[in-house]
Amino acid sequence: MSETKPALVRASLNGYRWEEVPNLPYKDNASAPFKAVSRQVLFADPQLGCELRYFEVEPGGYSSLERHEHVHAVMILRGRGLCLVGEQVSEVQPHDLVNVPGWTWHQFRATGDEPLGFLCLVNQVRDKPQLPTEEELSELKSNPVVAAFLSS
Repeated sequence: MSETKPALVRASLNGYRWEEVPNLPYKDNASAPFKAVSRQVLFADPQLGCELRYFEVEPGGYSSLERHEHVHAVMILRGRGLCLVGEQVSEVQPHDLVNVPGWTWHQFRATGDEPLGFLCLVNQVRDKPQLPTEEELSELKSNPVVAAFLSS
């Protein structure tokens, strides 16, 4: 039986798409609150143990507010937005790098008039994200900066 090997080169297509890479829903709609996000898995190889993914958050959209054991390495490719990492809210733009440590609350929001697109490097095998409980959300919102971010 032959094993499928990853493509050596995947051509870039218009609109931040890549040859033979499906544009997928971000998550199951019932799994977590989010708005207008898609994902593409650009690279996944068990020998390296990681995945390189591209996420796109449409204007006014946001990723889920979550935390998990695994870390993220994120590079913004297009658009502008805000990101929450822990209790820090930062403006992000193309070529900014975002480090999301394990067990740290995080969320990305598109604030401009174009999508916020970013690459995300994660472990290929990873734990399931946790959503905040009402108590944890209340604690996060006790920080006025975080509360303003979450209400935007």
